[in-house]
Amino acid sequence: MKLISLAISISLLTISAMAELKLASPFTDNAVLQRDIPVPIWGTTDAGSSVTIEFAGQTKLTKADAQGKWSVKLGPLEANAQAQTLKVSDSKNHLTITNILVGEVWICSGQSNMQMGHTPDVRPLARKATNIRSFEVKKTVAFTEQDQLEGQWSTEAPSSAVALSFAYHLQQQAKAPIGIVLTCWGSSSLEAWMPRDMIDTVPHFKTMIEEFDANTEAQQQITEILKKAPWTKRDDVFLRRQTNLLYNAMLHPLAPYACRGLVWYQGERNTQSMFGMVKEPWFSRNSGMLKYGDTLNAWIQRIRKEWHNDSMHFLIAMLPGYDAPWISGPKLGMEHPETHSWAWMRESQLKAHELPHTSVSNNIDLGDAKNIHPKDKLPVGQRLALLAARDTLNKKITAQGPTLKNVEPKGDHILVHFDNAEGLKTSDAQSPTGFWIADNSQKWVQAEASIDGTTIKLRSSTLEKPLYVRYAFAGKPSVNLVNAEGLPAYPFRTDHFQPSK
Repeated sequence: MKLISLAISISLLTISAMAELKLASPFTDNAVLQRDIPVPIWGTTDAGSSVTIEFAGQTKLTKADAQGKWSVKLGPLEANAQAQTLKVSDSKNHLTITNILVGEVWICSGQSNMQMGHTPDVRPLARKATNIRSFEVKKTVAFTEQDQLEGQWSTEAPSSAVALSFAYHLQQQAKAPIGIVLTCWGSSSLEAWMPRDMIDTVPHFKTMIEEFDANTEAQQQITEILKKAPWTKRDDVFLRRQTNLLYNAMLHPLAPYACRGLVWYQGERNTQSMFGMVKEPWFSRNSGMLKYGDTLNAWIQRIRKEWHNDSMHFLIAMLPGYDAPWISGPKLGMEHPETHSWAWMRESQLKAHELPHTSVSNNIDLGDAKNIHPKDKLPVGQRLALLAARDTLNKKITAQGPTLKNVEPKGDHILVHFDNAEGLKTSDAQSPTGFWIADNSQKWVQAEASIDGTTIKLRSSTLEKPLYVRYAFAGKPSVNLVNAEGLPAYPFRTDHFQPSK
């Protein structure tokens, strides 16, 4: 009798140890796989089990490790708008996911302006979209890095206005299916999307993590919120403003799903201070604007490491015009270059260009002075798509507006030379606006500007020998300088002056 009981116990133990064959979360019916590069496929099963993967004429074999995890890489795939089937099997189970396309896959992430639903200028695209699919990640948080997340590939276009505009216009260039993985949450800081191990490279993030670890009250509140549904608006806002926790739940489980790159529309949360790490309110305790560029670059490099892809492209959506109310710093109006404004955040965002495989789209002529959620989302997506087409699809197109080449002080005036400036003109046929000049006194005055080919001549009757230029360096500048394609000139400054506290 004892032997029978022992046998039953062993049998039950063996059954409980058996793992169900599973694919990782991003692999569901209706998926889009990335073309032209190796495609990782991964999942779990019984430890030591052999696993077979079949797709598009390829067959790959692997074996689960001691923890039951397995992974393979399919060879590069050709774009295909015809539905295909992915088969995965082990000695006991067989999985099939169907209606798979192959094309261009992009992760779209950030905060509320990425999350924002279809605006009037974007809404018509949803009716015209074909072979644009989306995987929308459920919004939640986790204290530790998760292997799974909630989401499902859909044949519908993404709910985000920016993501839809981007996907639609990119498809015009790619001539292939587009897959958008949408993982975003309003009010989130950059630090919310950063893995914990970045404490080794970003000092202020280390401080934020240490403070979070010591805040047992906040941890308990998060635990209680996660136990209930639905969340109140207050609960929702509290969760999305936390440090690191969005990365754990909403980004880490996606890695290393093959994609061309990541579109990042975020920064508003980090604009609430110039120098960062303010004490109040708690959710503004982050990089601030001046540290954001270095933090962003460290994050880009870390995410590429997570995806095992050094050429993973990052598209940064520059923040558009907005007249933010400031507690500190000069208050000289939303067009003045000395006012503490989003101009400094845009300069930080442009630091992404210090890294390879990055692009920053220019939205300086867009936005709403009084609304942090402007409705002009169509051109944001269009400009991101142009950069993606040029920089990742090698299309020979004009993808950005004029950019600063160099400046020449010439006595009583300054010459500003531009690249990407063929057909340099103004959008309203008036004189160029948005230019300010200064000498060593740091007194900034508006400049009289005129166009000569791809050069702008600047002068002011109040300055004998101007030395420095700031262009569109303000919260909501009035700008009209564009190239022949109608793309706006990028903001810049040539001085070395730093903002005062």
